[in-house]
Parts: sequence; structure tokens; C-alpha cells
Amino acid sequence: MMLLITRLNTVLLLLLVWLPAATLQAEENDATTEVAQSEEDETEPAITLYVEMGKPFITHIGKPASTLAYLKANVSLRVSSDAAQTALVTHMPRLRHELVMLFGEQSDVSNLASTQAQEALRAEARARINNVLTDQQTGNEVQDVLFTTFVVQR
Repeated sequence: MMLLITRLNTVLLLLLVWLPAATLQAEENDATTEVAQSEEDETEPAITLYVEMGKPFITHIGKPASTLAYLKANVSLRVSSDAAQTALVTHMPRLRHELVMLFGEQSDVSNLASTQAQEALRAEARARINNVLTDQQTGNEVQDVLFTTFVVQR
């Protein structure tokens, strides 16, 4: 009988030692899972939003002494956050001004029809828009400028 009581005490003692250790291990596993899930949340792909700049841009282009040519362009901007979208809407008049000025500066009408010139114009438009957003201290930027319509009429 005494042997049975001793073994029961040993089993109880082992349970008392093992149970808190098992609980601690389970809590550590839960914490590791939460960290892994938060890391997965951080690596989720960024959202993509498109902001149309409203009415098409229509402006004259070319050298003043030459025959007038016109450019018509519809522009959309790609951003990756709601905050960037809000910043674009807030500063839209200045952004439109910057693009009107940029389009009006184009003097080589024949070159503007090439894909390379259009890509260079898109890159410059993106740089100018991002400069405005930096000047206004929005902390946002445009990922891409898309010409949804681009027509040059001579």
C-alpha cells in the first residue's frame, strides 16, 4: 500500500511539473503563430488604385513659328494606397496644371508620335506629379502615369 501511495505522489509531482511546462510551450507556439501571421500581413501585395484626372488634356504643341499642332490626352494615375488617392484628389488642380505645362513644352511634334517619346513623357509626368506631392508633404507618390488616350493632330 505504501508503494502505491509513493507512486501516486510521484505521478502527481510529475503532473504538477509537466502541466505548467506544457502550458508554457503552448503559449510560445501561439505567440510564434501570431508573429508569423503578422509577418504574412506585412508581405501582402499592395493594393492598386487608379485615379482618372478628369477631362482630357487638350493643348497646342510644337514650335511657335510652325503650324499649330494639338495634343489630346486622357491620363490616369496608379497609386498603392487610399491616402495617396486622397492626396491626388486634394491636389488635382495643381497636378493638372503641371501636366498642361509639360504637354505645352513639347516642341518636336513628329518625335511625339514615337513610343520612346511617349514613354519619356510619361516618366517626366510621373516625376513632376511626385514633385508636387513631395512639395505638399503628402508622404505619398504615384507609381505610374497612364495615357488612356494620346492623340496628336497636325
